[in-house]
Amino acid sequence: MLLLLKKFERIIVIALIVMMALTILLATVELAWLIIKDVITPPIILLEINELLDIFGLFLLVLLGIELISTFKTYLTENEIHIEVVFAVALIAIGRKVIILDVKEISSLSLLGIAAIIISLSVGYFLVKRTFHSKASRDAEK
Repeated sequence: MLLLLKKFERIIVIALIVMMALTILLATVELAWLIIKDVITPPIILLEINELLDIFGLFLLVLLGIELISTFKTYLTENEIHIEVVFAVALIAIGRKVIILDVKEISSLSLLGIAAIIISLSVGYFLVKRTFHSKASRDAEK
């Protein structure tokens, strides 16, 4: 029964990787189309701020997808999730949100919440990296 569950889990993870790869491919095509469309519309080659924000948001979305695929691959090959990658994906996601955010339309309390999330994720990432670094140093000394 346990072997059957492991095979089922592996099939699901592979399916998720394939679907994520397809999604990233489509998002990359959409990004390329958006850049081309924005560059050829008057004023030619000059991009407005809202166009740049859309482009940067889509860039980060593609990067987020790539990081998720990396997480799935690690889980598939090593059967474990690297917590620092999860923190990095979360930081990229919140960074994307901040970039595409219209500050004029959001409350100051929401901005404080976003700031708290960023600080918490950053501190968590720092602590995880420091823990792994000190553990690797101790292992190397042995």
